[in-house]
Amino acid sequence: MKCRALFLASLLFCFAQAGAVLAADTIKLGVAGPHSGDLAPYGIPSMKAAQLVVKKINAAGGVLGKQVELLIQDDQCKPEIATNTATKLVTQGADVVLGHICSGATKAALGIYKDAKIPVISPSATNPDLTQSGDYPNFFRTIASDDMQAKLAVDFAINTLKAKKVAVLHDKGDYGKGFAEFAKKFLDASAKVEVVLFDGITPGAMDYSSIIQKVRKENADVLIFGGYHPEASKLVAQMKRKRMDTAFLSDDGVKDASFVKVAGEAAEGAYMTGPRDLSNIPINAAATAEFKAAYGEDPGAFFQEGYSAALALLNAIEKAGSTDYAAVVKALRTEYVETPVGRIKFDNRGDAEGVGFSVYTVKAGEFKELN
Repeated sequence: MKCRALFLASLLFCFAQAGAVLAADTIKLGVAGPHSGDLAPYGIPSMKAAQLVVKKINAAGGVLGKQVELLIQDDQCKPEIATNTATKLVTQGADVVLGHICSGATKAALGIYKDAKIPVISPSATNPDLTQSGDYPNFFRTIASDDMQAKLAVDFAINTLKAKKVAVLHDKGDYGKGFAEFAKKFLDASAKVEVVLFDGITPGAMDYSSIIQKVRKENADVLIFGGYHPEASKLVAQMKRKRMDTAFLSDDGVKDASFVKVAGEAAEGAYMTGPRDLSNIPINAAATAEFKAAYGEDPGAFFQEGYSAALALLNAIEKAGSTDYAAVVKALRTEYVETPVGRIKFDNRGDAEGVGFSVYTVKAGEFKELN
């Protein structure tokens, strides 16, 4: 209870101050992500995070004396839908956007937001080029990028799993392929391990037995997969049916309860990278308790990152004294904000300073952090 009281007090202090008078009646926060379809478990937690943040901030007086209005759009993590989603949010007058979730959908939408001069923070789009290319000065994220994640996975495969032969697969998407390519790059740079297979699979296919047979034929010690839980669950299930000893190692696109639920016993012993467990941070604990009280269950993937993104966007508007694009972007890069992922601001590329990944394994149906 003490943590929640402190959290509420900090929000009251940060957001109840009236600032510059804005022409609009409300501050409009767009939220874009998959709210239906197979990847909805990655988008719904961030949407609910935004709803919880906005409810609390509005109760505390809003931002710059105005209430925050949510504009929610479902992109199903599909680039072709994400462009329409972004256009709708721009048309509806979004001042800032929390989203998108998948890297491919994010990339498809960013140019539209850039042209409209709308700052965007993703809680989960980890493709390095989104910040490192310099093409999207309006883009920020509250999660570390794929190159950091892939380096951690490769180091774990070599130093902990003692791998000598590694197979690398991906789902051909911006996120999964990006992670896999970085993993291969780091593996190739090591004299301790051989990449025996690098290939893509077709998302949504019913059967991956042929590619799993290739992994088996190459005697891979570890299979590194870049992609999401629907494909990962099928891969581990088929590995189990073939009684393979190959370790399965993936990314945060797989670290979701849906992977364990669908894969069942086949998920046991699988490894994946994911955002560090920050439950010891008071604001993180308070946000989690808030979610449980509202929905009667634990928050899902990217809830903390989504909650942090919402806080960062609204804090930047408060600090900027307006919704002016340049002023909000400057505030994001210079003003620290206390969030569930830590006390953060964003570097010149748009990456949150101080966030990172850990390796997890599935044990007795639960994710256990290893480092």
